[in-house]
Parts: sequence; structure tokens; C-alpha cells
Amino acid sequence: MSLFERVKNIFKTPEPPKPEKSILTVGVGDVVEVSLVTYQVIGNVRNFQRKAVVLTLQDGNTIRYLNIEDRERTIYHLYTPIDGRLDSPDEVPTTIELDDVMYHLEEQFSGNVTTTGKAPFSAAGEQYVWQFQADNRKLLRIEWQDGRFMLYEGEFVLPADVQVLRGT
Repeated sequence: MSLFERVKNIFKTPEPPKPEKSILTVGVGDVVEVSLVTYQVIGNVRNFQRKAVVLTLQDGNTIRYLNIEDRERTIYHLYTPIDGRLDSPDEVPTTIELDDVMYHLEEQFSGNVTTTGKAPFSAAGEQYVWQFQADNRKLLRIEWQDGRFMLYEGEFVLPADVQVLRGT
């Protein structure tokens, strides 16, 4: 290395450090830990209007969905898909009984979403969501997009139980 190159390297500004991945910015291929279980992110659905993302997580053959909303504080819900059918988005009731648990409608919203990787809905577009909660704090989520319903049963997750292990 010549003297000129050494002097040039001394005065060269160092590269800024890359920002760490947050749970809201993880993408396909990243690894996260939720409630002491390690998952690989294989897809996501982002709703920019609500500052929300639903990550598709895979642990072996198990697929789970982590819903993250950035409000006054960040809220986490972990869902498992369930079998079920509804006929029309106009006919979603305000109370649903499932396995002897009564769920009450907490929130209903719609918005344009974008998808990446493997997600429940393969195309971006307008999505309708109904979120229910039972007295025992269990959750039920119904999504409708492009004429298709998805139903999920879930639970609240503490923010301390969610960590990004490796970001790409």
C-alpha cells in the first residue's frame, strides 16, 4: 500500500453503521423468536395506513402469524389458522361462538395491503379485517380479500417475548 493510499484512508469518512432490524422492519429470510420459539419469516402483509404488519412465521411444519401494530405502544398478537367458512363479508356477525368460547367484535377495518413472500393472500389489494376478543383474552381474527376468507385463533404476546435474532 502506498503512502498516498494510507493518507487517503486516514481522512476517509467511515461508513455509517447499518441500523439494526426492528420487528416492524424484518423481512423474508429473517429469524425471530416469539415466546421462546424460533421462527423464520417466510412472508408478510403490510398495512401502511395502520402502521401494521402480519408476519408469516414458520417453525418446521408449523405456520403461525404474528400481527404487529405500532400505536402508542407496539401491540403483538400471535395467531394460528383455523378451519371455518363464512359466506359473505356483509354477514360477519358481531359475536361468534367457537368451541364454547364467545368472541365479541372489538374492531373492524379495511385498507390497502402489500404482500411479500408466502402470505395468506398472494396479491396486494384491499383487505377487510374483523378482530374479536373473548372474556378470557383469547383472540379471533377474520380477514377477507379477493373473495376469500381466512380465520385465525390467537393470543396476546408480551413485547419482551418478541425478539429479532437475525436480520438479513
